[in-house]
Amino acid sequence: MARQLTKVLVANRGEIARRVIRGARSAGIATAVVYSDADADALFVAEADEAVRLSGTAPAETYLRGDLILDAAARVGADAIHPGYGFLSENAQFAADVVAAGLIFIGPPASAISAMGDKVTAKRMMAAAGVPVLAGFTIGEDGRAVPEGGGDAVDIGTALAAVGLPAIVKASAGGGGRGMRIIADPAEADEAIASAQREAASAFGNPMVFLERYLSPSRHIEIQVIADDHGNTVALFERECSIQRRHQKIVEEAPSPFVSADLREQLCTAAVAAARAVDYRGAGTVEFIVGADGTAAFLEMNTRLQVEHPVTEAITGLDLVALQLIVAAGDPLPVSARQAGVNGHAIEVRLCAEDPAAGFLPVSGTFELFEIASPAGPNGYVRVDSALATGGTVSPYYDSMIAKVIAHAPTRSGAAALLADTLSRARLHGVTTNRDLLVAILRSPQFLAADTTTDFLDRVSGLTTATTGADVHRLHAAVAAIARHYVQRPAGTVQPAVPRGWRNNRATLEAVSFKAEDGESIAVAHDLTGAEPAMLIDGAPLPLVVHAASGTEVELSTGGVRRRYLVQLTQLADAGSLGTACVDSPLGHSTLTVLDPLPAPGSSGPAGGLTAPMPGAVVRILVAVGDTVESGQPLLVLEAMKMEHTIRSPEDGVVAAINVTEGEQVPIGAVLAELSTDTQQ
Repeated sequence: MARQLTKVLVANRGEIARRVIRGARSAGIATAVVYSDADADALFVAEADEAVRLSGTAPAETYLRGDLILDAAARVGADAIHPGYGFLSENAQFAADVVAAGLIFIGPPASAISAMGDKVTAKRMMAAAGVPVLAGFTIGEDGRAVPEGGGDAVDIGTALAAVGLPAIVKASAGGGGRGMRIIADPAEADEAIASAQREAASAFGNPMVFLERYLSPSRHIEIQVIADDHGNTVALFERECSIQRRHQKIVEEAPSPFVSADLREQLCTAAVAAARAVDYRGAGTVEFIVGADGTAAFLEMNTRLQVEHPVTEAITGLDLVALQLIVAAGDPLPVSARQAGVNGHAIEVRLCAEDPAAGFLPVSGTFELFEIASPAGPNGYVRVDSALATGGTVSPYYDSMIAKVIAHAPTRSGAAALLADTLSRARLHGVTTNRDLLVAILRSPQFLAADTTTDFLDRVSGLTTATTGADVHRLHAAVAAIARHYVQRPAGTVQPAVPRGWRNNRATLEAVSFKAEDGESIAVAHDLTGAEPAMLIDGAPLPLVVHAASGTEVELSTGGVRRRYLVQLTQLADAGSLGTACVDSPLGHSTLTVLDPLPAPGSSGPAGGLTAPMPGAVVRILVAVGDTVESGQPLLVLEAMKMEHTIRSPEDGVVAAINVTEGEQVPIGAVLAELSTDTQQ
């Protein structure tokens, strides 16, 4: 029976909230959102027709309060709730509560969510439906392992011997890479299981985990399905999501370059069987692990819209949010969905506020500039689904993903080239991101050859440290010095232009020093006032020709090549700094801190201090004052964005002080502990 949808409340945040708002608006449906105090100024709040602040909760818990969300829906008169992904999207009780409140839940029935939400139960059901699965063990609260197929409990060592090494521990109640740990050695098992249980409890409210064989090398292949109330269950082909960090996808593409026509048919048939086994409705994804020989095994079913749904939309021409709304209204899937085909190739990357060179630590802060182009033409187009814009803040309370950038082209190589070029031209100032890593992946010979197994980042060297080179930082420092000179000229002077053919060879110089992202200090000495200005970098002359310059743009030639450099200068700075200069050019990107020649006393922090690399909560302290520690030894565990991050000792020494307690929230830069290298004390 058809149901009227007039207003949808989106029980989520960020880019997915914006995506659902766009989809609903295109269908003539009004929208409302809920928001935390941390998201009060977010774009999704401004874009919705109505917004309800959920007060009285910690920011990290706001979007998990089903009672407050239902109250908000009643206050705005919504007749449906779209859960997005994450948070309560796969919470069967929330789905049931929505329906009990007389509202439409834009997702599958609570019974399907419940069946697939417990990964162990789901595996049993899939095996019964003829879907291939991996054998495994459930880990009980007593630390013993129970075979998933039934039988007596055994110790962890026996379970590991049965599944084989390497093994993987997974959260039973969730996904998204949280609550997962790989065990390569039995000695690692106890800590891996305990850590996975803590992370699962934090992310999903359920500490249950299970153990199975970790297939490597392998590929992560998933099938998009959608089903309606009229007997139609459709598989919309595959996506490959093998390139991951921390078991979380960062590159997704459709179709998979690995999947043959026969394997595609096999996986699509299994995915449809999986959906029908739980009487599924709406959009969902059935995930498989596929070995090098094409052998496939069921991983899990995500009973929601996936982060990577845009690549399926790109190759099929369908709007999956629109299809969700059609199904939720009780209408049958249109012919376009039931008879969809594949057109071209699409690749998506997840742009995240994190530092790949520091073990993918999440980063928070404010984007002073956030610009990503969306080129479109006969050779392809780029789509940007972002959570924020210039001036937007990355909160420490939520996932680190800030945007999805998707390219579609007639060929895979064309999509990769277009996407890499778009990312390389993006201007992302103020917050560290994984942009350089993504560009390096897309341009790597291994990716272009479709050699994309789940161990990609481990076996392809140099990707996580792909950054702008030191020589480029030095050249960008010269550019920043030129831009600063033109910003700082007295009012009324002509700023934009430098005489054509300007060259450097003078000796009366003004000094300014910068620090690059890699910590390198760069001393620039210059005199830009005379007819023949001069430029030195770290004492060495820099041959260049400046064609034009202003406080935001410099055009110069070096080595006989003329380039344009875009500059953004900021004056807000921390102690010991006079601001920053962000420089973007065809050579790369630099964020240069302008160093204060007279920093405030004590601004460098205590000697031997270990500081928090991101805001978070201290969940475990593993050492005590007076303990002797070795380089690399775990000292503390922080939790940020629902993920655990281990703080390790940088050198051998003795713990001189512990400055935090378990459960304490700490800001970035907080001194957590202090070490002494004097082991005789």
